[in-house]
Amino acid sequence: MSKNKKTIFVALSGGVDSSVTAALLQEQGFDVVGCHIKCFNIDGCGVKDAEDARRVAEQLNIPFYVFDLEQEYKDRVVKYMVDGYRQGLTPNPDVMCNKEIKFGLFLEKALSLGADQIATGHYVALKDGRLYQAEDKNKDQSYFLWTLTQDQLQHCLFPLGVYTKDQVREMAQKYNLLTSKKKDSQGICFLGQVSLANFLKDYIPAKKGLVLSTSGESVGQHDGAHFYTIGQRHGLNLGELSNTPHYVAEKDVESNTITVAEGSDHEDLFRDQIELIDIHFIKESPQQKEVLARLRYRQPLFKAQLEDNKLIFSEPQKFIAPGQSAVFYDTQGQMLGGGVIA
Repeated sequence: MSKNKKTIFVALSGGVDSSVTAALLQEQGFDVVGCHIKCFNIDGCGVKDAEDARRVAEQLNIPFYVFDLEQEYKDRVVKYMVDGYRQGLTPNPDVMCNKEIKFGLFLEKALSLGADQIATGHYVALKDGRLYQAEDKNKDQSYFLWTLTQDQLQHCLFPLGVYTKDQVREMAQKYNLLTSKKKDSQGICFLGQVSLANFLKDYIPAKKGLVLSTSGESVGQHDGAHFYTIGQRHGLNLGELSNTPHYVAEKDVESNTITVAEGSDHEDLFRDQIELIDIHFIKESPQQKEVLARLRYRQPLFKAQLEDNKLIFSEPQKFIAPGQSAVFYDTQGQMLGGGVIA
């Protein structure tokens, strides 16, 4: 590796985004090293992804290494997720994977092996070392990166933050990358085609319970309150009520009941403020209390006020699931940080 130019370890997932990331950085003159992070995977698709990553590295004629972090992923991400559902929460494994695996262990190992920086295929932007929303707001992934620190960010590159997904696909074809037509992964990465409920049932026993209306009447049965999340519409066994849309408004794992509200605008689905735990600011605690916030991926930003551990909304918000992330931005789109919804 040349000593007079930076060495970048690129996390190659086997998908189109990280493939283009590696090709772009190579074109820009960096010494690029392809790295595949082997994580826990239950339906075998991880083997195909690893092979695709290896073949992309071969195409680009760059070194390729596999970082076997499967056990660490089980210990730090899968356990966190299962424990969260056990407690009646809706955890966010993508946030934890970024915190513990990609920008935790992988970054540490990469730097120890001689990397100057790491790069990933995330759709986020870095400006003057600060984290911002991506140019493509529909693909922006800053929501999942609120736990990062300035120290970590100085060792990171996110080349795709200035491009749209369509442009990335076009570049993949221009570089003739074998992943150019590969579909994007959906849902929780390590589950593959396995449903979340079926996965959780290996850890949390199914147990029949009552579905209640907002007035307290029994309107159906379920297989366990742990397997549902606030705002969920599908998978509810409501008999005659199935003809009208109902949404989970509340769940109680102690009594093993879930409460459903009729229609997406029912008042029981809305809250005007939340409490947060594990609050983290990427740089420092912001001076301003007025922020822009979102409570789930791709939710349009809304105005809110930060008061200690409370986030007070300018307008009521719905489908708020404890355990999920609430994240904050300034008016310029800079990510300030976030917290976990209590």
